[in-house]
Amino acid sequence: MVVDSLRRVNAFHAFKIRKFVSSIELKQESRRPDQWRSFGASCLNTTHTSNGRNGREVLREVVSRSLDQEPQPEYDVVVVGSGIGGLSAAAMLCYYGYKVAVFESHYSAGGAAHGFSIRKKSVGEFHFDTGPSFFSGLNPNVESKNSNPLRTILDTIGESVECIPYTTFGLHFPEGNFLHTPKFGTMEGVLGQVSGESGVEQWADVMRSMKPLEVAVAALPTAALRFDAGALLTTAPFLPKFATIGNPFASFKLTSPFKDILDESNLRDQFARNWFDLLCFCLSGLPANGTITAEMAMMLGEFYDKNAVMDCPKGGAKKIVEALVRGIEKYGGEIYFNSHVEQITVQNGRANGIKIRTNKRNGGTEVKASKAVLSNLSVWDLYGSDILSKDAWPSSKRVDKLHTPIGKSFMHLHVGFRATKQEIQQLQAHYMYIEDWNRGVEAEDNAVLLSIPSVHDDSLAPPGYAVLHIYTPATEDFSRWKDLERTSEEYHLLKEERSQYLWKVLEKIIPDIRERAVVSKVGTPITHKRFLRRHMGSYGPAIQAGKGAFPFPGTDIKGLLVCGDSCFPGIGVPAVAGSGLLAANAVSLDSLMPQIKLLNKMMSK
Repeated sequence: MVVDSLRRVNAFHAFKIRKFVSSIELKQESRRPDQWRSFGASCLNTTHTSNGRNGREVLREVVSRSLDQEPQPEYDVVVVGSGIGGLSAAAMLCYYGYKVAVFESHYSAGGAAHGFSIRKKSVGEFHFDTGPSFFSGLNPNVESKNSNPLRTILDTIGESVECIPYTTFGLHFPEGNFLHTPKFGTMEGVLGQVSGESGVEQWADVMRSMKPLEVAVAALPTAALRFDAGALLTTAPFLPKFATIGNPFASFKLTSPFKDILDESNLRDQFARNWFDLLCFCLSGLPANGTITAEMAMMLGEFYDKNAVMDCPKGGAKKIVEALVRGIEKYGGEIYFNSHVEQITVQNGRANGIKIRTNKRNGGTEVKASKAVLSNLSVWDLYGSDILSKDAWPSSKRVDKLHTPIGKSFMHLHVGFRATKQEIQQLQAHYMYIEDWNRGVEAEDNAVLLSIPSVHDDSLAPPGYAVLHIYTPATEDFSRWKDLERTSEEYHLLKEERSQYLWKVLEKIIPDIRERAVVSKVGTPITHKRFLRRHMGSYGPAIQAGKGAFPFPGTDIKGLLVCGDSCFPGIGVPAVAGSGLLAANAVSLDSLMPQIKLLNKMMSK
């Protein structure tokens, strides 16, 4: 079938440096629901929307409704969870004309992408991102690519995120300290400095092998995909371009492990191999032998195009969340916070609504969904909790889903520190650190990522100060944490012990950081589990290319769809945005005509 072939061809949209999730145990996070309004507003800027309202006004109105008003008894689509995937799906569904409501347990939207603030007496307020920090393709002043689902969604709903462009970041490797640029694989770049002409020539061979795959990635946008008969109409305009690919059969390599491409290109240079492993690990949580080629096909183009730039969202990653919320509001959608969904109701084999936990004695508020219920939960939370009746799933299906490979968790350190403007300008916004390549990028206490957004954005800290976030990327095993109570002395001792490696690495870049620090917070796998409701504090599924595949939006229950990092395209902000777009296109044929109008508009650019 055409749809089946499109699924194979288009396993490419989980594409950029993965956005590392985290959550920090802050006093703000334990505030009561009735304190949300003042706290939420304090974290929002005053960027004006296209209809004249600013970000604070939009979010204040949304939050006010979530606290003071009851939801309507029925919507076309009910979305469970307001992560980037859920918000993306809701935004597109609202644009298509559906009546939509989003229900979120937390007091803020964004899931792992929300931000938080810490106020230091006599100093001021420090603003931190809880997770995502590496972005490209968001800048509204740069021409958009149809293969970037998040940018597609933002452009569609008429919202944008102010971004500061940059082109370099730091590398601290056993071979030395370097500055990464789009010229990494040239004689004047890092590879030339380390491996010389031979390494550069082998790199060029890999890039030549990837070129037709990059073309395949760009040939068919995520926005054109559907999983019903409508796909014949939405994909037809793009198929002629796809047919011009020099070797159409090369597209079938997109779902194979990226290591296969490296082997076929005869890449022997060990430093280049190590670097590709690290890039893959940052992207998918797996090295080259487990990362699908599709993800690398898009990422390499983003990184190594001669005009490649990265984007620093001014005000932090939460500005992306705010933009999606504004779009949902603009097109008539509703968002309800502090609204924990206890149950997805199923009648006659079809999901038909939800039950929300309330303080009332009637057992909760029921909300019906005439078209679909869309879950933004992880695979373990959807199949392993009581949100769905055990009778709703065949036991074999539930067991199979619960055996989805689990990615490891994180250790995080957020720091607000003293630094002059001149000192900040001497730093890079990002650093990648590896202690020993021989241990492998997945080894504990070996790979570290550091984000210092204050290098480009001085709005995140008071004058004379800066913020940073340093973390181990999905290498922290949950087993040492699973039996600890977060209020126990054992937990706090382990928290202190496990954060010392982060301080040690941080001191290699800012030697006197402990003396400069005025605020610091440590996040652990328990933090992930508690605030992000992540099974075992996990970053997400660790599905290896060639051994498994992320599922598509549909489920065995009619009317129940899924989005987020537990389904196609996979992990990372652009990927989960893509999953939301695909889920929106899968609700019903009612979206077909507005989708075709959108695609015509995209093609006319």
